[in-house]
Amino acid sequence: MLKIRFLGHSTFLLDDGQHRLLIDPFIEGNPQCPVTLTEALGWQPSAVLVSHAHGDHWGNALDFGKAGVPIVATAEIAGYAGAHGATNAVGMNIGGTYRADWGSVTLTPAWHSSSFPDGTYGGMPTGLVIEFGGQRLYFAGDTALFSDMRLIGDRGLDLAFLPIGDHYTMGPEEAARTLELLRPRVAIPMHYGTFPVLTGDPQVFRAGAERQGVEVRVLQPGDTTEL
Repeated sequence: MLKIRFLGHSTFLLDDGQHRLLIDPFIEGNPQCPVTLTEALGWQPSAVLVSHAHGDHWGNALDFGKAGVPIVATAEIAGYAGAHGATNAVGMNIGGTYRADWGSVTLTPAWHSSSFPDGTYGGMPTGLVIEFGGQRLYFAGDTALFSDMRLIGDRGLDLAFLPIGDHYTMGPEEAARTLELLRPRVAIPMHYGTFPVLTGDPQVFRAGAERQGVEVRVLQPGDTTEL
């Protein structure tokens, strides 16, 4: 059984009973996050996965990296992390797969941008296909709809995490259209409501998804669901 805990914005904790993965660890400065950084560091995740370098996704990755937790991301993000004190950063690029005892992560394209809060280039933005706890998950990161999502869907997805906030990413209607290409069993919306500009409505996304027979789980910060 895979447990998925939503920590607000685009931050998720995955727990398969043996290992934990933390995705886009935006904890400090995240007005939705229900936990403190000290509490999150105590989870001792097996890896932190980072989709791109923007502050609301890179977040507290370096705090975990300095504690020895592997940061898995693009070569540019891993290089930046290593130069700033991370001890076990794993640099990758789009199309590559990192394999560990907990499973694997493959980087996919995303249509967005990527730079650190100090302006340093963060490489290409990415999505993540994660094999974990007997499930195949697609974390889209920040992106627009693009037709090659069909190739990602061809892998057979149990769950898709999709941004719906609009303005910086696709909105709820466009996110619902991605499901024609991705074809997951379950979808979870993210990256909405954290800040006033992120106006995407999860109920609009749910309505569009359910017309395609995809189950949508709208989580509140702190909620846990299971696959």
